[in-house]
Amino acid sequence: MSKSEMIEKIRQCNRSASDEFLLSFDERTLGDYLSRLNLNGHRGRNSVWVRQTTEPAVTQRACA
Repeated sequence: MSKSEMIEKIRQCNRSASDEFLLSFDERTLGDYLSRLNLNGHRGRNSVWVRQTTEPAVTQRACA
């Protein structure tokens, strides 16, 4: 699926996400987000977000 197709599908589920914002992400990240949207199927109080374990939870930039 192309990046523009993924953005279109994401916008169908999350209308508040702007095209400009979504274009700033790479295809892998958009694909991950789209699969999460499809798995959860709903938003609201009972929806959950499970963090991918391959990425750190918190990052920081060291001062020079």
